[in-house]
This record gives sequence, structure tokens and C-alpha cells, in this order.
Amino acid sequence: MSGPIQGRIFFSFLRIGLLGFGGGPSMIPLVHQEVVKRHGWLEDEEFADILAIANTLPGPIATKMPGYIGYRIGGVAGCANAVLAVILPMIVAMILMLGLFSHYRGVSWIHGMGQGVVPVVMVMMAQLAWDFLHKSRLALGWTVSLGMAAIAGGLIYWLGIHPGWVIGAILVTALLQPAPKAKSAEGATP
Repeated sequence: MSGPIQGRIFFSFLRIGLLGFGGGPSMIPLVHQEVVKRHGWLEDEEFADILAIANTLPGPIATKMPGYIGYRIGGVAGCANAVLAVILPMIVAMILMLGLFSHYRGVSWIHGMGQGVVPVVMVMMAQLAWDFLHKSRLALGWTVSLGMAAIAGGLIYWLGIHPGWVIGAILVTALLQPAPKAKSAEGATP
């Protein structure tokens, strides 16, 4: 899988890198849009699993998710391609923006520009949260979904536990659950 797929990987993650204003968390909805909705490289459940695992690992999510997704789609070359594509705009923008910012530090619209993007990122994150709540409701039901959300929120926001530890605990709990037993065909009469 090389050639055209590598180009699609590069331009998809380049678009994410260019439009992902606000850092890694603001890129998550863009990654979802590209790899699930636009290209169909992953299903929603696979994306949710990758997001959960990426949150438990150290390092920035802005490179972990593209790296894994690129690897999954295009192998080692796809991994390098996706990571390079997503960080290239950030590197160029940082060099240019820091130079401009240091020169025009006192101009009020420079400060307002950063503040104006915050509501847009908030809406994108709310949409992604709503999509995940809906999928969780379908898989677990309202009671379990809202209960887990409340417990996770309490652990993260009130007790200050890192989200990676909460997600890791949920993954370990799921792994330790006994496998559901398949219904036996014994005793059935033909």
C-alpha cells in the first residue's frame, strides 16, 4: 500500500495540521472527520479505541494518533508520513508566528485573534463529546454511560487524577472481566 495512499495520508494529515488551531485536543475532531467520515479508513469504534489508548500513553496526542493511524493505513511509511504532515504546519507556523508576535506584541487585534478561536474549538469538542455520548448510550445504555461519565469527571476534575490513569483503569477492568459464555448447542433437539 504505497503510492496514492501515501499522498492521501499526507494531505489528510496536512489539512489537520493546518486547521488544528489550539493544539492536540482541538485536532481530535478533525482527525475523526478525516479518517472516519471523509476517507472511511476507520470505524467509529476503532477511532474511539485509538483515542482511548492514545490518551493513556505519554506524549502529545497530536502526534500519537496520526502516527498510529498512518501506520495502520500505510505501514511504517504511512506513520512517518502522517506525523510529518501534521507537525510540518505547526513548525512553520510557530517560527513565523513567534517572529510576528515578538515584533507586534502590543497590537490589540493580535491578542483578540487567539481569543476568537476559543469558541470554535469549544463547539468542535462539544460535537465530538456528544457523538461519543451517543455511541456510549447505544453500547452501554444511559444509566451506565452517565454513571461512568460522572465517576470519571469526579476523579479527573475533583480529585485531580490524570485522565490517562482513569482510562487505563477502565481498560484493565474491561480486560479482567470474564468473557461472556457462548450459548451451548448441547441438549437442543433437531
